[in-house]
Order: sequence, then C-alpha cells, then structure tokens
Amino acid sequence: MLVHQIYTFSPLRNFSYLIERKDKKAVCIDPFDAKQLISFAKAKGLEIDLIINTHEHFDHICGNAGIVEYYGAKVMAHSNAKGKIPGVDSFLKLGDEVEVLDGKLKVMDTPGHTFAHLCLKYVYKNKTNAVFSGDTLFSAGVGNCHRGGEASTLYKTVSEQFMTLDDEVILYPGHDYIENNLGFTLDREPSNTCACELLKEARSSDTTKMRTTMKMERKINTFLRLNSEEIVTGLSGDVSSEEQVFIRLRELRNNW
Repeated sequence: MLVHQIYTFSPLRNFSYLIERKDKKAVCIDPFDAKQLISFAKAKGLEIDLIINTHEHFDHICGNAGIVEYYGAKVMAHSNAKGKIPGVDSFLKLGDEVEVLDGKLKVMDTPGHTFAHLCLKYVYKNKTNAVFSGDTLFSAGVGNCHRGGEASTLYKTVSEQFMTLDDEVILYPGHDYIENNLGFTLDREPSNTCACELLKEARSSDTTKMRTTMKMERKINTFLRLNSEEIVTGLSGDVSSEEQVFIRLRELRNNW
C-alpha cells in the first residue's frame, strides 16, 4: 500500500490520507484542506477519484466540496451519515471493500465517537496490515463522545475491534494528539516507563511524523490498559468492570 499521511496544520491537528489506487488514481480519507490535498496529489502525479469520510464532523469533511469540484471525485461515508454529510454518492456498511494498490480497504462499523463512524482496515493477502481509525482510536488515546457519541459504545468498539488486532498493525489516526494523550497516560499511570520515554521523544521531535502500532498502543494507551492495577486503583466510584474503568477514564480525559 502506498499511503501518504498529510498533516493539515489545522487547529485540531488533523491528518488527511491519500492512498494510491491503480492508474495513478487515489482515495482520500477525511479531506480537510482541499487546496493542500490537490497540490500534493498533483506533485505525485495522482488524481483523487474517491473520498471516504470516517464520520460526519466538519473537520473530517470540509475538504470534500473542493476535491469534488476539481476532480469530480465520488464521496463515500457510513450509512448512518445520511443527511449529515452533503453530497454522498455511496453509503458504506460493515465488510464493504475498496480496491487500492496491492490490497483493499475493508470497512469496519465503529460507533462510539459518533454513530455514523467507520474505520478502514488495509488488508493484503487476507492479513490486516494497517487501520485508518478516524476519531475512534488515537495514539495513546481514544475519541471523545460528547458530539453525538456514547462512551459505553466506544468501549465495545475498541475492545472488540481494536484490541483483537495483531501487534504489527500500523495505526493511522485522524489527529495528532500524541503529546497530550501521553501526558494523560502518565497522569493515570506514572510508572509507565514506555509512555515516559515516548513523551520525551515527542517533545523533542516532529510528532506528525511519528508512527505507532497496536503493540505500542497496548503499552502506552490508557484506554487499552484497563487491567492496570495502578490505573484502576487511582479511580473513584464503581470501577468493577473494564467497561466502567473505560467510561471513568473517558470522563476524566474530557476535563484533563
């Protein structure tokens, strides 16, 4: 897979993605800045013929119109996004596939951040090698749920669909929040040496070029470490289940 991760310099530190297809075509995931993406595509000799929005929030769809106008690209989104994203040509459901170079993108139904959220697995020879996670899973964090989502649903999505991914799977998130998220990890789990070392690296390097895998996330992401004694004992209230731990952590992160 030839994937281009494009940092948008937006206030919310968005990433957009271009993934190459046959005949120098490309699919764009979550276009933020149409001019930036068109310029990048031109420099690579690519034509954006397809847009996939992971969900309906404005910062993930605001580049749609410019790309459609310039290239005539088709727009795809979750079936629950009907009436929420303008100009969608095709609605996607669990298991739908989009062909790319050397493989395919396979649709995951991933509610929680919103109920019209999808993620995309990159599958090559029946093996998942990467996941485009939108605002469901970030490096060292997860999405919030206060703009059309629900924390208990997000817990189910993360635990059932992301925790089951192989260690080697590369994560391509919708935003660069790694520095703040690692700060929260260490607030909840001060003894996490892996998170501490990675935070030092983040503070001294360009975080927009850092890559992570599910193996790393299992070490540094508080929301994937629900059995950590240090994390659990630091929480108040009823946290007798992993779901309750997750929900309480999400509440704390909202105000952190």
